[in-house]
Amino acid sequence: MNDGIIDLTLWQLAAAYGFVLILLAIVKVRRIPRQREILISTIRMTLQLLLVGYILMYVFENPNPFITTAIVLVMVTFAIYNIFKRVRGELSKRLKWMVAYSMLGGTIFSLLYFNFIVIQFSPWYDPRYFIPIAGMIIGNSMTGVTLGVQTLLDGMKDQRHRVEAALMLGATPKEATRKIVNQSFDSAILPTINAMVGTGIVFLPGMMTGQILAGVDPVIAIEYQIAILLGVSGAVALTVIMFVQNAYKVFFNEASQLKNADDEIGGDSK
Repeated sequence: MNDGIIDLTLWQLAAAYGFVLILLAIVKVRRIPRQREILISTIRMTLQLLLVGYILMYVFENPNPFITTAIVLVMVTFAIYNIFKRVRGELSKRLKWMVAYSMLGGTIFSLLYFNFIVIQFSPWYDPRYFIPIAGMIIGNSMTGVTLGVQTLLDGMKDQRHRVEAALMLGATPKEATRKIVNQSFDSAILPTINAMVGTGIVFLPGMMTGQILAGVDPVIAIEYQIAILLGVSGAVALTVIMFVQNAYKVFFNEASQLKNADDEIGGDSK
């Protein structure tokens, strides 16, 4: 124990992997083919966190604005790549650019607003604040945009006849796709709303728990957690709306005629 913090021994940490064994036993008994995926994800998680831990030790001890900025950009880039991989089908170049544009613009704006207006730490590139906050904002925005992209694609494909009917009645592409766009936005922000509803009563968020375990006054930890949740909700909303408000346009040609939704999956848009 060091200043109220309990240092986990190697054996204590190894004991935590007992939960993975429980998970593996359950999926094996239920004959769910997930053993290999669980093992790979567990090993990958462990190695990634160990690597990140050593990198953060160096970055925290040697704060540098260029290194901090580079790390955040790498995080955003990796998040964008994950969105491409998690969406069913290969997105067209136009949709990929819109995903990248919304993620980069939405998360960077939210991060700078949160750091300069809300927290106001100094120096502005202090990695102990900048990087963890960026991780929470970027990670949640990635999940939101992924849900928004998938819901939009499914909606444009499944509700094509409704969109065409609206166009025939004189609706503009924006009016004809309003319901699908709203559904995409709603599905994207729902996990964030659910997290806010359950926070404090159903569960204690990771950042708040970590601060309390580190000996921070619970009231201060709560203040930070409230600020983070509000910042995350704003970042998710901004990134998703930036995407859906522009992405629906790629499903129409210059004459405002509806194209095949499959044209935007599996190759470049025409």
